[in-house]
Amino acid sequence: MTATLATPTLLAWRDYDPAACALPGMFLGEVPLPGPPHGQAERLWKLGARRVRLPAPVDLTATADPSAALHGLGLVRDLTARAVMVEWELRLDPDAEDRWRLLSHLQPPAALLGPAGAEEALNTWRRGHYLCKCLWRKGPGFIQIRDRRWGELRRFTADEPEYETVIDALDHGALADTVPKAVLDDFRSEQLVMDIGPYAWWLPYRVNRWLQQSIAI
Repeated sequence: MTATLATPTLLAWRDYDPAACALPGMFLGEVPLPGPPHGQAERLWKLGARRVRLPAPVDLTATADPSAALHGLGLVRDLTARAVMVEWELRLDPDAEDRWRLLSHLQPPAALLGPAGAEEALNTWRRGHYLCKCLWRKGPGFIQIRDRRWGELRRFTADEPEYETVIDALDHGALADTVPKAVLDDFRSEQLVMDIGPYAWWLPYRVNRWLQQSIAI
């Protein structure tokens, strides 16, 4: 089961640079995103969007709507993979001091709200961010995750087909009790999924644009 949010929208522009975005013809307007979140980043790219702004903070607090959070995070993750500039804000519970690190491979938000030390955490996020910080790839008969969110390179490689099946299920959020527990536990132990309410959500992205030589990733 995939989480969805009814008829979300965002603002979009045809260029990354704020000065260029102010020129005539660069504003795409308020773009509706009907249907499930899968494929929305590709649709925005094909529309010409190179900079987008989410209309509301992505809220991961305990009382927030998990479906809305999943939709917002999915957009940020998939647009980060395409190197589209995303203007967004993130709200966490006051005691969630280090939860932002799970998301530190995503484009840094404009504001980090909630936890103590949020300003310092956001500055650390901004200084340490680069494309391909946590990604997964599909090889011939295996999947591999390459994760540098914690400073060093961590690799997770599996050739059992059920791992790829679970990734597909978790891509935009699935009820945690609907996927094989052993595989989910493996991903949780490597901090490759985030639990959002009753859902589990897949954190790494499949990169669409390489900014470095592949040998350096």
